[in-house]
Amino acid sequence: MHNNKLLSSSILVTGGAGFIGSNFVLDWLKQSDEPVINLDKLTYAGNLSSLESIKNNPGHIFVHGDIADRGSIRDLLENHQPRAIINFAAESHVDRSIHGPDDFIQTNVVGTFHLLEEVRAFWQGLPESEQSKFRLLHVSTDEVYGSLEPDDPPFSEFSPYSPNSPYSASKASSDHLVRAYHHTYGLPTLITNCSNNYGPYQFPEKLIPLMILNAVNNKPLPVYGDGKNVRDWLYVTDHCAAIRTVLAHGRPGEVYNIGGNYEKTNIEIVQTICSVLDELQADQDGHARKSSYLDLVTFVTDRPGHDRRYAIDAGKIKRETGWIPKESFETGIRKTISWYLDNLEWVKNSTDGSYQNWITKNYGSRRKK
Repeated sequence: MHNNKLLSSSILVTGGAGFIGSNFVLDWLKQSDEPVINLDKLTYAGNLSSLESIKNNPGHIFVHGDIADRGSIRDLLENHQPRAIINFAAESHVDRSIHGPDDFIQTNVVGTFHLLEEVRAFWQGLPESEQSKFRLLHVSTDEVYGSLEPDDPPFSEFSPYSPNSPYSASKASSDHLVRAYHHTYGLPTLITNCSNNYGPYQFPEKLIPLMILNAVNNKPLPVYGDGKNVRDWLYVTDHCAAIRTVLAHGRPGEVYNIGGNYEKTNIEIVQTICSVLDELQADQDGHARKSSYLDLVTFVTDRPGHDRRYAIDAGKIKRETGWIPKESFETGIRKTISWYLDNLEWVKNSTDGSYQNWITKNYGSRRKK
């Protein structure tokens, strides 16, 4: 029996205090008058200081909670009647998934299931005219597709799933659940699978911020294996624009791959960061450093199951919506380095003792090659 509830002009973002989620919320409020209800569990990677600039914005309603808490999700849906949900909530670091897969299964698989169940009940209670307007956009990763050989074509939406880490397996599971809820119940879902993101507010366990911050602190720059693992890099605000575009124009039930079309090896990334920092240091002091930051590079034992190459074919989203990235890798990496250098207080607040313990645990046990 349908009631007469109408969707409001608001969206619910889960995981909106994390790296991509916080960038999305900040970007959304710059682009739109539509309020954002922001649900985040505030694990180590969720950081309210990333949202400091909007703490007094009446269009941002922050709720501390977990997507696995069905009562909390139910209350939010009933109270706010959002027209769309964008699900960023996920554990997302491969190294952490190797050390402790349990959190990844709980959040990424069980949490997504609980969210889907509550969203389905909410959506089924809407009048048909409102049901057709509603969207659930699930944000995923290119890692679900596994690893590419050097000459393989990039991943497309038709690439088979072949996850190789507990993290990517948990994301693949959540993608399958979202797909099933569309095909079984008719829930209007969208799935995006994105390549590696970088930019402001990224937790410093990830490659780019870790290298920037270690370099400026004259610490070793740990590079896995031979440094020739390849990733496709996308500046985070380009990803945010792509998600807004898919939400507005994507076809329910479809998957859209989002990529930067900038394939780089890990060692190329590190070399670029070092050369930009060398240049900035020279500009600042009026003379070059005695040595290059590149001297800090240390090759360490590779992580288990380290995928060799990812690359994304973003042709479908371009054809259907016209989205293309605005930032080149060269412009994006400079913006990113400048942001970290200008926001060392944010870094300090984000990286407490537990973070240092984690870095020691992950890299301290890896012998130099």
